[in-house]
Amino acid sequence: MENSGSVPGLRQTNLKKSFDRSLRSLFTACSFEEFRKAFPSFTASEQDRLHQLFAQVVSSLHQDIEEQFESIFVGTQAGEILDTVEELVEEQTLDPLHSKKSNVEETAKKLLEAKKNEVNHLKGLLEKAEKKKCEMKARVEQLKKEKQDFSGAENLVNELKNNNLNYLTGYQT
Repeated sequence: MENSGSVPGLRQTNLKKSFDRSLRSLFTACSFEEFRKAFPSFTASEQDRLHQLFAQVVSSLHQDIEEQFESIFVGTQAGEILDTVEELVEEQTLDPLHSKKSNVEETAKKLLEAKKNEVNHLKGLLEKAEKKKCEMKARVEQLKKEKQDFSGAENLVNELKNNNLNYLTGYQT
């Protein structure tokens, strides 16, 4: 058995790579062009600032989820379990006298249970990420509405200026 300070096995490495790839694809689904299309009434500089804010939130969220995954990975000793499974599989393939049904079935059951637990946990993380994503979308929509509300106020101010000028020019003549 490997200790926690040794090099991780192939199964452990593959699990971490798969998680990282799926998380990265989740957070990079919105291109800059798509982001700009979502805010057509904003100026280019406002769109850039919003995109920078969006990128910071996504980056922070990505880092938080990675840290939670690593914490749970270490806490549940998933890496050690995967390394143990890998070692058992290697031992069984090298031992020609070993009955393939006995330990393989038990190992498969344990692995299946561990994978189910892992999948449930990852689903929870993805649900949290989706919730954050929805919250960000709602905030973006709120910012859009505030922008529209502000443009109405700007029109009102211009109208008041014009009325004031008309009044003053009418008063002076």
